[in-house]
Amino acid sequence: MIIVIMGVTGCGKSTVGEILATRLNLPFLDADNFHNDENKLKMNQGIPLNDDDRIPWLSLISEVLTDQQNKGGAILACSALKKQYRELLQRNLPSTIIWVHLSGSAELISERLNNRKGHFMSPDLLNSQFETLEYPDGALTISIKKSPENIVEEIINEIYQNES
Repeated sequence: MIIVIMGVTGCGKSTVGEILATRLNLPFLDADNFHNDENKLKMNQGIPLNDDDRIPWLSLISEVLTDQQNKGGAILACSALKKQYRELLQRNLPSTIIWVHLSGSAELISERLNNRKGHFMSPDLLNSQFETLEYPDGALTISIKKSPENIVEEIINEIYQNES
């Protein structure tokens, strides 16, 4: 089972993903850790990534996901903002990724970003992320107004309810 926690920067992907991975006893992967130094520098300087920046990054993650699925699965935190990006992540996997979209207002996420310390992503990129976001069809969409623990409970309930 591969579950991707997706959404714009600052929506809580990593926090939710780590808790979910612990609960499901699966490895947690953060897509941010697969960015090259050039991408990190651009984002730190408030320069949005383009498809030329993202495609090699997503291709690498796709390979990792294929390997992880062969080992039993994983939880990935990844923005996956465009349909094309989600298709790229899915392309080599024999089973369908479970997509979880963490959704919240620009105001709430901006407030969170302004309180976040030590992350390479500039809060100035939030608007470009919302502009790039193509809302996913078939994803489990969850409001980030809930606590991370409540979000994880909802994800688990939805996944296992849909399996039965």
